[in-house]
Amino acid sequence: MLIHSSSTPALSVRGLCKSFDGKQAVEALDLTIRPGEFYALLGPNGAGKTTTIRMAAGLLPPDSGSIEIYGVDVRRDPIEARRITAWLPDEPALYDKLDPLEYLEFVAGLWGVEPGVALSRARDLLGVLELWPHRHTRCEGFSRGMKQKVALAGALIHDPMLLLLDEPLTGLDAAIARQVKDLLIARAKTGRAIILTTHILEVAERLADRIGIICDGRLCAEGTLAELRARTGRADDSLEDVFLDLTSRAAAP
Repeated sequence: MLIHSSSTPALSVRGLCKSFDGKQAVEALDLTIRPGEFYALLGPNGAGKTTTIRMAAGLLPPDSGSIEIYGVDVRRDPIEARRITAWLPDEPALYDKLDPLEYLEFVAGLWGVEPGVALSRARDLLGVLELWPHRHTRCEGFSRGMKQKVALAGALIHDPMLLLLDEPLTGLDAAIARQVKDLLIARAKTGRAIILTTHILEVAERLADRIGIICDGRLCAEGTLAELRARTGRADDSLEDVFLDLTSRAAAP
């Protein structure tokens, strides 16, 4: 098992490029995420956010560049990289005929988690996400929000060091979104790194330690909210105002 040094980046991306049908989706992207950091990756539609984190998750091969997760090269050692990573898309797929407890036991088995450990983690996750009363109810009858919570529990069952979350709060009501946010904050406090894409800028403003703004496949701005505000010259701006200002500058000829 790898021993992860606190000085080793949770995610290191260098010169990452990806194109589709001749159109550049990600271009020479450099990105570094630290252990324990809650990082929000923001950008307009089509900016390259999802493409970037899908490549980091090992689901999409880059055209060029390197990706390392806690020092593990995603292309050279994809199995080890995935073992310490969790990926949660905005439309997660569940096995609807399973109940939440069965689903978590199944996913844990795929990761080789010892059954006793898996059951303990499943109980904790279902408890925190208020799914324990529904542990024996088939997922097919769940609302979108409940399915999203089950999928998040499944992403966390092997205790990953890096969480890649693509719009995890889309379509969730306020109560469920709060449960998900509280769980993510607790994970970051244990030293796990989290990368979140979201169009809900208030969420990024409240949760993120640092924010990266990607435009046309390039990182056009990065820093804490205070640092991004300093770039616009307005210390009291909301993240929405900062985002609109910086993306409009990036788009200017």
